[in-house]
Amino acid sequence: MSSKIQASSVRTSVQELIAYSTEEKPRKFTETVELQIGLKNYDPQRDKRFSGTVRLPHVPRPGMKVCILADAAHIDQAKAIALEFMSVDDLKKLNKNKKLIKKLAKKYDAFLASEALIKQIPRLLGPGLSKAGKFPSPVSHADSLEEKVAEIKSTIKFQLKKVLCLGVAVGHVKMTEDQLVTNTMMSINFLVSLLKKNWQNVKSLFIKSSMGKPIRIY
Repeated sequence: MSSKIQASSVRTSVQELIAYSTEEKPRKFTETVELQIGLKNYDPQRDKRFSGTVRLPHVPRPGMKVCILADAAHIDQAKAIALEFMSVDDLKKLNKNKKLIKKLAKKYDAFLASEALIKQIPRLLGPGLSKAGKFPSPVSHADSLEEKVAEIKSTIKFQLKKVLCLGVAVGHVKMTEDQLVTNTMMSINFLVSLLKKNWQNVKSLFIKSSMGKPIRIY
C-alpha cells in the first residue's frame, strides 16, 4: 500500500505550524500538535469500529502524567525515578468512592500497575478507571519502570467512536521539524493500515497546534 502523502508536503505544513507557534503567536506553554483525521465511506454504526495503538519514535507528550499502582518493590523503583505512585493501602483508602476514583482518573493521563495488583484493581477501585479509558498497563519486576513510562508517553491510540473524526497528539511545538514529520507520517500510515479501504476511507488530514489554526495535509 503506497502512501498517498509525501513527506515533503507534510514538512511544508509542519514548517508553517512551527512558524506560527514559535514566531507569530508564541504561547506561554508548550503547545501539543494534533493530527486530525476526517473519514468517509465509513458507517460507524455498521462497519467495525477499529482501535489500535502505535509507538512513535519521539515522545509526543513529555508532560503526560503517569502514576503507578505499586507493590512494595515497585514503590522503591518509582521513588528512584520520581514517578508518582499509590500503594494498595492508598487505594483502599479511596473506599470505592466513585467521586474520588473519578478524581484520580482525571488527575493522571495514564496508569501503570504492578502485575501482582492488576487482578485486584476492579475489586479495589470498581470500574472507574476502565470507564475513563485508563485501565492500568501491567509492569513486571523484570521490566524497567523508566522504559515502561517512556513507552506509555510515546504510544498513541486511534479509536473510532460514533463520529467520523479522530484526533491524536503526534508531538509538540518544541520538537524539531524532522521529529514532527517522522511522528506525523508514522501516525498517518498506521491509521490508514487500520482502515478497511485504506486511503479510500480518508477524507481529510489536518495538523493543528493547541492554539493554532488547522493546516491541511490531505
